[in-house]
Amino acid sequence: MGETPIGTVVHFFNKPMVAVVRIEEGELGLGNAVHIKGRTTDLHHRVDSMQLGHDPVDTAKVGDLVGIRVSGRVREHDKIFRIEESLP
Repeated sequence: MGETPIGTVVHFFNKPMVAVVRIEEGELGLGNAVHIKGRTTDLHHRVDSMQLGHDPVDTAKVGDLVGIRVSGRVREHDKIFRIEESLP
């Protein structure tokens, strides 16, 4: 099981627990497992909600700024990695 860098957190909204992520490499899709890592952040999460410009989307590609619901606090400049899961 490896991790592929996907992007960077550019903003965090505390009340709805949403991270705004800039996709810098590859793609991110609903159902992907991600690892958000920073100086004080170490969060594993499965993407279950993603929006681009307030519209729900299934995938995000390079250059997109997407909001994803997260299960814990993240911080600006945290890196986000897609976890590559091997099928049994």
